[in-house]
Amino acid sequence: MALTAAQTSTTQHPGAAPPTDRLVVGPGRWVTNWRPEDRDFWQGPGRPAARRNLYWSVFCEFLGFAVWQLWSVTVVFLPAAGFELTTSEQFWLVSLPPLVGAVLRVPYSFTVALFGGRNWTVVSALLLLIPTVALAIALSNPATPTWVLFVVAATAGFGGGNFASSMANITFFFPAREKGAALGLNAAGGNLGVAVAQFLVPLAVTLLAFGTFGPNLSMAGLIWMPLILLAAWGAHRHMHNLSHARNDLAGSLSALREPHLWLIAVIYVGTFGSFMGFGSVFPTLISLMFPEFSSLDLWGAAISMAFLGPLVGSLARPLGGSLADRGGGARVTVACFVAMAAVTAAVVLTLPWQNFWLYLGLFLALFTLTGLANGSSYRMIPLVFRLTVAQDDPVGHERKSSAALGLIGALGGFGGFMIPQVLRASHEANGSFDAAFWWLAAIYLALAVFTLAVYRRPGSRLAGAHV
Repeated sequence: MALTAAQTSTTQHPGAAPPTDRLVVGPGRWVTNWRPEDRDFWQGPGRPAARRNLYWSVFCEFLGFAVWQLWSVTVVFLPAAGFELTTSEQFWLVSLPPLVGAVLRVPYSFTVALFGGRNWTVVSALLLLIPTVALAIALSNPATPTWVLFVVAATAGFGGGNFASSMANITFFFPAREKGAALGLNAAGGNLGVAVAQFLVPLAVTLLAFGTFGPNLSMAGLIWMPLILLAAWGAHRHMHNLSHARNDLAGSLSALREPHLWLIAVIYVGTFGSFMGFGSVFPTLISLMFPEFSSLDLWGAAISMAFLGPLVGSLARPLGGSLADRGGGARVTVACFVAMAAVTAAVVLTLPWQNFWLYLGLFLALFTLTGLANGSSYRMIPLVFRLTVAQDDPVGHERKSSAALGLIGALGGFGGFMIPQVLRASHEANGSFDAAFWWLAAIYLALAVFTLAVYRRPGSRLAGAHV
């Protein structure tokens, strides 16, 4: 049961201990007695309220990822719709949303502290109307200038920013023993937006063509609008703001002075950045490497297969978080990096065979590994901050950890821009993607060694705590 501020004024005396059998909710749905580490509170009103906030957060973040990756799948249809683009321009269209999204994640990381988690979830959901409406208008006319397409693609970065604020918000709702699973579920639900977008957009632009010549690309944006409005309503109606999660901007910015923020960010570029980078470019890679799968026939289109990669990567992310809860995030992350290097090398070695199904299978394995590593590396953040930030710090490890969740997610998002650009540069220089894949394999091995040296060094405090 939740009581308003007026109701609690007659039942709670000044200086009395906060109640554990109900939520104390003030105007604007601000909760003033949130204490997840108190078992009585958590077993009473805490867990149901936390789950309700988590579910609506997942839905809003899911739509954010879907909008963020709209261009990754839409770009494959542009030539058939009459848009004249070079291969380089197509790579830029799929690279700009991850770049802008990564940049926006930095200010989004502080929005929970400034405005409240529920309040910003509503705002961030409504902001998704900008890229979807703009896409619908821009792609309705093949004469739209290429620079306009670039600007519209960049606005899809609004969807990428949602992740930072969502993760920073949800970490406050759950006790330490359940943060890994909650953050993994929140992130996985968001990541699924990539797969669903890459599955639904081909259906929408072909089945809903309404007699037009070629695909109806405007539907790629229009189909999300009702869901966006539903998400904003649901967040406004059912989510909460937490009073203790609201603090000054300087307090959150102090997380930038923590060395481990930057150390884990390097790791996260390799995990989440790989998921986003390959998710952005996978439909284009298939269409270029296997043009026989690129016809406009609905089930023969390259992108009807591409959604499988982000799907398995998203589903693997909660498992990565759970494995990290039991065996340590660094250990799981190292194993994933080594396996990612092996699979990436296998992609290059088997390309001469031109076997589409083997190519698809290797990429599904790679996406699965990025998902596992996503969950395991992200689980490391709260634990590392709890062990390394002094408990008498006036800001507190929880607030720094919350800010770090968003900031590390922001820095990791740059991988979504870098991978398509590395592949583009390799193709322009050599006419193939071999050099790019070899570089990526070497980077994954280097990241495995880096993670071992920092977080699994024998005798270190962090290794002893199974970070």
